[in-house]
Amino acid sequence: MAQKRIDLTTDNEKLLALAPQLLELLRGVHQVELENFTMEIGDLELFIPAFGSLPAPALSSAGIATFAPPKPTELYRESYKPLEISYPGKIREVTLGATRAEGGSRSKTITIGGATTPAYFDGLHLPPHLPVIALDVFDMNVSLPKVLRENVSEVMNDPAEWAKMNVKKFGADVITIHLMSTDPLFKDATPASAVKTVEDILQAVDVPVIVGGCGDPRKDAEVFTAVAEMAEGERLLLNSVTLDMAESKTLERVATAAKDHGHVLLAFTGLELNNAKELNRRLYKFIPPEQIVMDLTTVALGYGLEYSFTIHERARYAALMGDSELAHPVISAATNAWAAREAWMKMPSIYGSRELRGPVWETINALTLLLAGMDLFLMMHPAAVLTLKDIIHRLEKPGSARADRIQDWVSVRL
Repeated sequence: MAQKRIDLTTDNEKLLALAPQLLELLRGVHQVELENFTMEIGDLELFIPAFGSLPAPALSSAGIATFAPPKPTELYRESYKPLEISYPGKIREVTLGATRAEGGSRSKTITIGGATTPAYFDGLHLPPHLPVIALDVFDMNVSLPKVLRENVSEVMNDPAEWAKMNVKKFGADVITIHLMSTDPLFKDATPASAVKTVEDILQAVDVPVIVGGCGDPRKDAEVFTAVAEMAEGERLLLNSVTLDMAESKTLERVATAAKDHGHVLLAFTGLELNNAKELNRRLYKFIPPEQIVMDLTTVALGYGLEYSFTIHERARYAALMGDSELAHPVISAATNAWAAREAWMKMPSIYGSRELRGPVWETINALTLLLAGMDLFLMMHPAAVLTLKDIIHRLEKPGSARADRIQDWVSVRL
């Protein structure tokens, strides 16, 4: 490599006079070695060509070398080729409900799961089954915000009619009946009473049904066992079994009843993937994996929704990478949005009306976890349901969204 030594121990004026000679000497030089040289950092200017080689530098009036990059004559053309990404794992498919030909009485079944890629990561790898929505019904009067109560006030005392309204008027794909009256701290209703309520629901609607317990491990085990026997073949989703049931020795009883009578179990854990894996491992001893759905917990917006998203996203990526203990469809209780006081309490006008704020809160909860790959949503407000369904439709059909004035989202007001 050629090296040239230049003595620069001179004043600035002489140095500037040498500039043309220096430029000529530096042509083709790959390495410069300076001796006895000092410079204020403010005097240092670097010119880094951005694209290929540049024309030879010109000297300014001050003797400083300047570059004149060529002016572009046309826009750079970039092509797009979708990435073909495959994952070793796959989310199991689970079917809810059973038709008469299958031993039940539903008009159709609903299959969830089956994903082989992260949710909506491009327009070519869409979920094989659309996410579905379940609307809630309670078997006793419960305290609901006014904006929720006013939609169902006329049927709140009749769970069967409530379920029918949710299907016919609000478009529910699935009905969730919450057997709150069985809670020993409330009415302590008997398993026989719970069985009658579920039977009425099954006769009132022909969509798949989720049966929710009261949260007491022992009482839920009694109720689920009785309901499973009564509704044999209907392929209900029993909501839910927990690690607390394992500790109280009731998990095996519920899992065995679900297997014997053809139902599905919802395995509930609280934002802890190790617990979710542990619960599933215990269930595998008694029931096939294809009869298990997971609930990893949805936390309300403002109370940890971003952490819920992280947990669900981690679970989905782990499953796609081959973790079979997490390769189950997942539900999200978007209704937990109503646990946030901001969703329903009276606040200054700057926060908007409660009539709109609550549904928006529930919608944001659902949309956030839709992008994490949820397969089934538990919801309550009809407006939130309609919004979520519309967005799912748009995601499933790229190009259906309006592109005009797309920048208006920056300043839109609700």
